[in-house]
Amino acid sequence: MTVSLFDQFMSPTYLGIPLLALALTLPWIFYPSPTARWLNNRLLTLQAWFINRFTQQILMPLNMGGHKWALILTSLMIFLITLNILGLLPYTFTPTTQLSLNLALAFPLWLATVLIGLRNQPTAALGHLLPEGTPTPLIPILVVIETISLLIRPLALGVRLTANLTAGHLLMQLTSTAAFVLLSMMPAVAILTTILLFLLTLLEVAVAMIQAYVFVLLLSLYLQENV
Repeated sequence: MTVSLFDQFMSPTYLGIPLLALALTLPWIFYPSPTARWLNNRLLTLQAWFINRFTQQILMPLNMGGHKWALILTSLMIFLITLNILGLLPYTFTPTTQLSLNLALAFPLWLATVLIGLRNQPTAALGHLLPEGTPTPLIPILVVIETISLLIRPLALGVRLTANLTAGHLLMQLTSTAAFVLLSMMPAVAILTTILLFLLTLLEVAVAMIQAYVFVLLLSLYLQENV
C-alpha cells in the first residue's frame, strides 16, 4: 500500500522515454501569444495586473541592479504556479514533486546570486559570514556555521517546495481513497469525506500558488543580500 501511494510521484515514461521534458514544456503552450486583443480581454488584463503587482512586490526592496532579474523571477513564478496547479488535475504528473528538478532550479539561481555578490561587493558578501561584534574565540565557529547555512540554502529551497507538494498530494489521495471505500459502507461519512476532499483541493490550489511565490521570494531575498 505504501509503494502504491508514492507511485504517483514517479517520473512517467513512454516506451522507455521519460516524459518529464514534455511535462515541463507543455505549460507554456497554454499561454497566448501577444496580440492587440489583449486590451479587450478581461482575463488577460487581470493576469497582466497580477504579474505587474507581483513584480513590484518582489523588486521593491532591491536596488536598480537587482531589477535586471525581473524577467527571470516573474517567469519562474508563473512557470512554477502553472506546474503546481496542472499537477492537481486527474491523471497528471507534477514535476515539482521531484527533488532533482527543484534543486536544478534552486541551485543555479542561488549560485548566481552568490557570484554576483562576490563580484560586485566581495567585502560585504564575505562579511555576511561573520556578524559584527563577534567575540574573538567564537569567530572560527561562527564562520563555519554561517558557511553551512549559506550552502544549505538551495537545498532548503528545493526540499520546501518538494515536501509541501508531496504532502498535499498524499493527503488528497488518502482522503479520496477513504471516501471511495466508505461509500458502500457508510454513505453519510463518505459524503463528509468528499466535502473534506473538496476543501482540501481548494487548499492545495492555494498552497501551489503560495509555494511558487515563496520560492521566488526567497531567491529575491538572497539577491537583495548581494546587490
